[in-house]
Amino acid sequence: MSAPDLALPDDVDALKAMVVAMAEKAALLEERNLHLELVNKSADERIARLTAIVKMLERSRFGSRSERLRTGALSEEQYALVFDEIETGVAAIEAQMEKSAGGSKAKRAPRPRKGFAAHLERVEVVIEPETPAGCEALEKILIGEDVSERLDVTPAKFRVIVTRRPKYAYRGWDGVIQAAAPARIIESGIPTEALLAQIAVSKYADGLPLYRQEAIYARDQVEIDRSQMAQWMGKVGFELEPLADYALTRIKQGERVFADETTLPTLAPGSGKAKTAYLWTYVRDDRPFGGSGPPIVAYRFEDSRAGECVARHLEGYCGILQVDGYAAYNRLAKPDRANDVMTLAGCWSHVRRKFYELHVAGSSVIATQTVAQMAPLWATEETVRGKDAAARMEARQDKSASVVAALFARWEKELPRLSGKSKLAEAIRYALGRRAVLERFLADGRIELDSNTVERAIRPQTITRKNSLFAGSDGGGRTWATIATLLATAKMNNVDPHAWLTQTLERIANGWPNSNIEALMPWNYQR
Repeated sequence: MSAPDLALPDDVDALKAMVVAMAEKAALLEERNLHLELVNKSADERIARLTAIVKMLERSRFGSRSERLRTGALSEEQYALVFDEIETGVAAIEAQMEKSAGGSKAKRAPRPRKGFAAHLERVEVVIEPETPAGCEALEKILIGEDVSERLDVTPAKFRVIVTRRPKYAYRGWDGVIQAAAPARIIESGIPTEALLAQIAVSKYADGLPLYRQEAIYARDQVEIDRSQMAQWMGKVGFELEPLADYALTRIKQGERVFADETTLPTLAPGSGKAKTAYLWTYVRDDRPFGGSGPPIVAYRFEDSRAGECVARHLEGYCGILQVDGYAAYNRLAKPDRANDVMTLAGCWSHVRRKFYELHVAGSSVIATQTVAQMAPLWATEETVRGKDAAARMEARQDKSASVVAALFARWEKELPRLSGKSKLAEAIRYALGRRAVLERFLADGRIELDSNTVERAIRPQTITRKNSLFAGSDGGGRTWATIATLLATAKMNNVDPHAWLTQTLERIANGWPNSNIEALMPWNYQR
């Protein structure tokens, strides 16, 4: 490599100045290189940590996401949170490296993205270029333009609705006239129906307890005591009770209903201690077998997990009830009951979980083989979801029936060889004891392979429960169940719960007739 051809000055002072400048430049370059090395080292270390986290999560993701079995396993929402934080960390590293490179990083090609919704307000900003020198007197011709869109937000703002009702008297006429006061859900109260909907959706749909809402509103210098908001929610719950009852009635009109229950800690009267109450959940969703009925979820608050509760909730129901292995449901199908035509269907996910737990622990080869042997059942379901019941049954008879038969044959063969107290024997007995309800999906295309539909309906309430600690009281639990029923149903029907609840409260305040309650339900919402 030849030395650069430099024009060196003859003057000694000029040469000294050149040497000093070159030394300073070299020092700057060395300092910059050292900085880049530190940045790269730091980035490499952070990337390595993030990569290790990703690998750990990916190793456990399948089982933990679909089964949530292992002690301390992350929930689906926690997984999403972790991956969000990883994305944030990667973006911070990229920004740091781009800045250190002096903005010399090549621009990546823009990622394809869907346009923003048409109903969003568009605020157009036109940026005109400066007129070049010498072009002031020339005609300017538009030959094109570049257009970009960015998403902006205006933080929610409180406002005060001032309602004036003038009073009039007429000369020569005895009397005073005045327009009637507008109807309100909270008589003589300060909240509009939109504010009531905001508080209800924030608490019962988005998991934001009233004490947090109180702090958020205070930032806008709006003081609403959480005890006042709690009273408002009690009134809203009372007004919505007929709708929640109607939702359960419509669920029981379906051909198949899912049922499950979860705990809801509640303060016991007098003692101030939390007691365990229960939120019973019922879901109707006919979409998987091509049904046209709206998806609906209904919650019922009870202080007991006894079978009497579900029997009372489903009184008069004569269809398919798909549940987990809880024994309280079994009595519903006994012939000595009035609703003896109810048909129970089992959940293969609950069966799989018991074997999957042993597989993850590495304690049973048979469990590992069983999990692998079950996989084709879910693969078949993916191909028939949304098809009519007859097509689903035909596909299951063709592909799933042999898998199910082989599983039960294997369990019957292995059980006598195992210790009766082993976890594997317990898992096998669980499956064999429910063989009839587990095989029922093969002969009826309306039945699902599992009861994950109702578990998805319960999940948002467990988040709200975690954030709220407890329901507060039995009355608070019933209000919780009532409002959550309607907001969750709205979301299942892809309806904005705030818009629906605002409109519904306004209609109720104005005396909407109970005879037309169907029009109030979320699945019939129209702006």
